[in-house]
Amino acid sequence: MSAWNFMDYSSKANLLDAVERESAGMLALTADPSSWTAPTGAGDWEVRDVVGHLLDTTETYFVGFDAARGKGDPPPSVPLREMAVHADRGARQFRDLAPGEARERLSSDLARMLAIEEALLEDDWAQPVPHKYMGSLPAFFYPAFQLVDYAVHSWDIREGTGSPHGLDARSADLLVPLCFVLWTATAVVAPKDPPLEVGVRIVSGENAGETRIGVGPDGLVCAAGPVADLPVVIDFDPGSFVLTAYGRTNAGTIHGDRDLADRFLAGFFRI
Repeated sequence: MSAWNFMDYSSKANLLDAVERESAGMLALTADPSSWTAPTGAGDWEVRDVVGHLLDTTETYFVGFDAARGKGDPPPSVPLREMAVHADRGARQFRDLAPGEARERLSSDLARMLAIEEALLEDDWAQPVPHKYMGSLPAFFYPAFQLVDYAVHSWDIREGTGSPHGLDARSADLLVPLCFVLWTATAVVAPKDPPLEVGVRIVSGENAGETRIGVGPDGLVCAAGPVADLPVVIDFDPGSFVLTAYGRTNAGTIHGDRDLADRFLAGFFRI
């Protein structure tokens, strides 16, 4: 299973292979200049804005890795709740680039980032690297975030065409553990909110299993364990779990207390 858990160094080859596979697909999707201003499933972003977002994000990663190695300052810190605003601004700053120029720059940035990640040794995998929105993070988050960017935003571009599509099983499997982390970081909680506990079952794939999730005034906590005794259990396949966690769709099969499930699923802010 360690090959499917991005936090484990044993996943490195699997994870980087997925980034290369999804990025190749993304570059192919953006190759037609006539689609440059086509709508996508990422809010009101056009295809060019998805590419701009990838440029902005990747080039901020370079700043973080340089800072981790004592070369310059870290990226400016922005609260995660403000990420959507800043990411939108960052994406749109590249709108004046011609399609060919933007794609060539993205290809160059991708190659540079993959080289940084390929060079990470086992002792480097968990070393802290400053992140613009989430503070200091272990290095292993960065290839996982790249996989999100290329896999989910490729889905967004396909969504804009209105054609049938889904997520690649291998990519979705790798992103399942990250989505639980995302939920812990984006849960909306307040001292007056009554605590709740739900179960989530990932019903297929390399990270299939059961997770108990507790939500209280101090946040959200996930722990692997049996869920049959809980008042509500929500089943997901890997793809629908990733797309639900990243706010692209509302999915899941609910067993038990529907109101509790609705309260849980509505309890996150979007990034």
